[in-house]
Amino acid sequence: MKIVRHTVAHLCELAGFPRKERSNSMLAVDEACTNIIKHTYKGAADQIIIIKTTINDDMIQFILRDFGKKIDLKQIKSRDLDDIRPGGLGVHLIKTIMDEVIYDNTPEVGNQLTLIKYRTKERRRGNKHQND
Repeated sequence: MKIVRHTVAHLCELAGFPRKERSNSMLAVDEACTNIIKHTYKGAADQIIIIKTTINDDMIQFILRDFGKKIDLKQIKSRDLDDIRPGGLGVHLIKTIMDEVIYDNTPEVGNQLTLIKYRTKERRRGNKHQND
């Protein structure tokens, strides 16, 4: 995961994001990978996660592809924020940090998660998270 974190931070820097946005995006991708390992691969950290990145003028996109157990889109949710205890806030964190979060369980095998972060505030305001 250390390599993933450093790569995401570097790509966000190349895309022109400020330090805070780079750190937040790195945290969101790290959480997403951790959730894939925990839930899709049942804790097996040696399984494949393919991460594709697209950078353009106003955004960076990360597509995370796994080949594990199909997820039930209805089960993707954060625990209640009033339930104070460690863990269980990864989905909330990812949706708070990223401007678009798209879960897709339609591939023949596995799942795909798309995370998008826009550089301009105007683009951020109008976006919604799919699967809410």
